[in-house]
Amino acid sequence: MNLILPLEIGGLEGLLILILLIMFGPALILLIIGLVLRKNNKKAAKVLYILAGVYLLISLGICGGLAGGF
Repeated sequence: MNLILPLEIGGLEGLLILILLIMFGPALILLIIGLVLRKNNKKAAKVLYILAGVYLLISLGICGGLAGGF
């Protein structure tokens, strides 16, 4: 008796949205928090901008490499 497991039901749009949220979500949140804190604390806002940029750079490299198949 052969057991057939369906590996794909419907499309993979949900998986693509999840990967995009992992790639861009935290960087956008850090950017928004930095914009909110910019009035009161410029040094903390600058640190959050740098963290957002580093996270974006690393996430695009890792997720892009996985998506590209390298």
